[in-house]
Amino acid sequence: MAKFGYFLSSEEHGPKELVRQAKLAEQAGFEGLWISDHFHPWLDEQGQSPFVWSVIGAIAEATSLPITTAVTCPLVRIHPVIIAQAAATSAVLTGGRFRLGVGTGEALNEHVVDSRWPPAEERLEMLEEAVEIMRELWSGKLVTHRGEHYDVDTARIYTLPDEPPPIYMSGFGDKSVELAGRIADGYITTGPSSEMVGRFRTSGGAGKTVQGGLKVCYAEDEGTARKTVHRLWPTQGVQGEAAQLLPLPRHFEQLAQMVTEEEASKGSPCGPDPEVHVKAIKQYLDAGFDEVYISQIGEEQDAFFDFYAREVLPRLR
Repeated sequence: MAKFGYFLSSEEHGPKELVRQAKLAEQAGFEGLWISDHFHPWLDEQGQSPFVWSVIGAIAEATSLPITTAVTCPLVRIHPVIIAQAAATSAVLTGGRFRLGVGTGEALNEHVVDSRWPPAEERLEMLEEAVEIMRELWSGKLVTHRGEHYDVDTARIYTLPDEPPPIYMSGFGDKSVELAGRIADGYITTGPSSEMVGRFRTSGGAGKTVQGGLKVCYAEDEGTARKTVHRLWPTQGVQGEAAQLLPLPRHFEQLAQMVTEEEASKGSPCGPDPEVHVKAIKQYLDAGFDEVYISQIGEEQDAFFDFYAREVLPRLR
């Protein structure tokens, strides 16, 4: 049976609010948590971007829910050796409830330490090597690595969980999905694509967990919800590779000026009708997803959790 989790937005909320939402999610009946890992928000209007590893530590003590980063880029901004240590500590703190979601990242977050942004194919190579390094470090052995993209000199992680954290990989194109099927323990994506799920399964992902996420906006009326989506997440209407290539929130704001309210909210159920929300989530179930994570856009967090606890989650189950 599919599981339903809550998607914590580090771009919209500060660390204390994220911990509060995690507790509300557990009380409302959600079964897991996603949390985004960003250095910058997509837009200044979103306004936040706390350090995800500190927040995960606080959430680990505040709830008993599994936590997945959706997603961390272990390529440029933070070396995979440090991500391996952070993930191991998170797995210890959560008692094995932590899953490391990884992806090839965006210039928005990664350019802050290196002005060169590698092309997509090179980033996939870097990610494969990073995953290899992290798994070797989780063995507890002293690791020296001389690779194409990374060097590691006599590194050993001492604080380790009983079992290494699973690595779930994000992917949107054929090559990335096929790599996820080959090297990852699970697959992460944000659209209800049965084609991508099938490709992951046939590329080595048979029997592995598939997680999907979507953004919604509960409000007392649909019009208000759509305006909130357009104000905070017009980037949902931006197509193509721009999300991976642009370095600053102001660049996304410039693109967002061309996105209509309809385009921004097209993939997000809006308003107070539970059937609208259920229909959108069921698309993921029909596409073969094992877990679906829902993020409430905007400030109406308490009302959202009450609405989902009463009206949406019971219908899905």
